[in-house]
Amino acid sequence: PIQVELRGLTPDMVLQPEGAQRILRDMDDLSALHNVSYHLLAGSVSPHKKFLTVGLASVRRPRGYYLPATLQSLFKQSTEEELQEMVVVVHLADADPIWNVRVATNIAHKFAHHILLGRLLLIHAPHEFYPTLEGLKRNYNDPEERVRFRSKQNVDYAFLLAFAANLSSYYLMIEDDVWCAKSFLTAIRKALASHEGSYWATLEFSKLGYIGKLYRSSDLPRLARFLLLFYQEMPCDWLLVHFRLLLTQKDVIRFKPSLFQHMGLYSSFQGTVNRLEDDEFQADALDLPDNPPAAFFTSMSVFENYEPLKAYSTAEGYFWGKDPAAGSVFSIVFQQPARVTRVRVRTGSDERRSDFLHAGVLELGRRRRAGSWDCSAYTTVGTFKKGTFEQRGLERGMPGPVECVRIRVTQDQSEWLIIQSIDIWTTAGT
Repeated sequence: PIQVELRGLTPDMVLQPEGAQRILRDMDDLSALHNVSYHLLAGSVSPHKKFLTVGLASVRRPRGYYLPATLQSLFKQSTEEELQEMVVVVHLADADPIWNVRVATNIAHKFAHHILLGRLLLIHAPHEFYPTLEGLKRNYNDPEERVRFRSKQNVDYAFLLAFAANLSSYYLMIEDDVWCAKSFLTAIRKALASHEGSYWATLEFSKLGYIGKLYRSSDLPRLARFLLLFYQEMPCDWLLVHFRLLLTQKDVIRFKPSLFQHMGLYSSFQGTVNRLEDDEFQADALDLPDNPPAAFFTSMSVFENYEPLKAYSTAEGYFWGKDPAAGSVFSIVFQQPARVTRVRVRTGSDERRSDFLHAGVLELGRRRRAGSWDCSAYTTVGTFKKGTFEQRGLERGMPGPVECVRIRVTQDQSEWLIIQSIDIWTTAGT
């Protein structure tokens, strides 16, 4: 049910979505929040559930203003078909209602087309519904101002999540100062398909803070309540990690390359310079690899838990092998033969710059040996240059589908070998 009241704010609509009511119903210790109502500053809620809600909160910054550029990126990097499956919700959460209305008016003018089509909603949760932001616990010895800022931010996001709980099947959390990759929605749909049938609480599409975190909308009521209950304890991105662990997802599931990049130079807290960038961002999400299901084998000794899977999958981390020598191999054996069109391999890391593949080749294999981690016929398709291999058009040099992809070391090296990522593109057909 949607509750409409007149509050003397322009426009005069206040919403109390079902999701928010459900979240706040059981919170006896936060009784002031039971009947939170939202000012709808612009837009209208679609009667049809979408595939994806993109949610962000925005406050006045001492320096810099990135919200219009972020919204422009969200809409411009999406096709018309993708936009039909998406709604963007902005919580204008500044303590100054005049600022909120002024920004809402500006955004409504710039993005009138998307507002009319129900693709953009601007909301505000009045501050009378907020818990106290004075006399908060100073965990981690943070200054009082910092504690107040991050505690309010947790509540800003909690109200945003509550509002969004019934708008779509999935919810993507970003900030108000990001660039988006082209067709990020299609890339997210592809990522979801790759994890169909497996359990997850959070999928990550950026390695920065709370940019690019994907949730099932059915989990939003719990997440909103969680942020409200622990709002003064720690920053939002730390709470999100605890939430993932509580929902028994032990490992980070992060997709590479990243779909979102931080653009802002100045932080929303005190306008300090913040040069955070995601070095794994890729501007074109349609160019993401397929990486077919596969098994792995290496003749190198694996260091600690840096196992081969980490170079190929969405698991956080990389492969780290000891004492690579001429003839050492790292093999990927597909579950089903595939027509490989392109392969990209990156070795080494910023922390261990010398642990790259000094000399090696990439080989495509056919005729897999029964009960073996190997193929009986290999074709060398190229050599590594400065620890990197990338080649396209590989299907033209192979007489049929590929069953193995093998990295072979061609020269002894004293340094260990880090394989940061292996990306494989395939095409349909046999």
